[in-house]
Amino acid sequence: MNKGIKLSLLVAVFAMVFAACGNNKEAEKKIAELENRLAEVEGKNNATTTPETKPEEKPEGPLPAFAFEEDFHDFGTINEGDVVKHTFKFTNTGEAPLIIQNAQGSCGCTVPTWPKEPIPVGGTGEIVAEFNSKGKPNVQNKTVTITANTWPKQTRLRIKAEVTPAAGGETPAEGPVKK
Repeated sequence: MNKGIKLSLLVAVFAMVFAACGNNKEAEKKIAELENRLAEVEGKNNATTTPETKPEEKPEGPLPAFAFEEDFHDFGTINEGDVVKHTFKFTNTGEAPLIIQNAQGSCGCTVPTWPKEPIPVGGTGEIVAEFNSKGKPNVQNKTVTITANTWPKQTRLRIKAEVTPAAGGETPAEGPVKK
């Protein structure tokens, strides 16, 4: 299978994942970014002057580092429609101030909040992951991807919930109801 077809399939998979999270502008933006990337890669296959991007290298000098108390939380069984939150606590165990540039949920149903100010060496902080189970029955596994001035640049936190379907979301009885 050639690279273009593989990337097209990847874009389709991402589109389905984002569509499953409901219609929102963030998902549409991600899909547009993936489509642009696909066009870029397909164009790169035909162009000989486009330089290859090289992998990022570890920066020189002192770096901050996350030390999370936990990187996974299981909410257990919740009811569809419940909105639950979990606080992930961390310490900067590195040698430089920690700056979180972004935190993003794997789906629009998972929304993180994080400190916007630098965390000093030895300082602590919290990242709160909020999960909205509306329209999300059964087992749900979600991630929060944190981008910071650490090495590697991205760190992932995971949450899980067993969502009991709402009564209206169940399969209706077969046939018409007689009175």
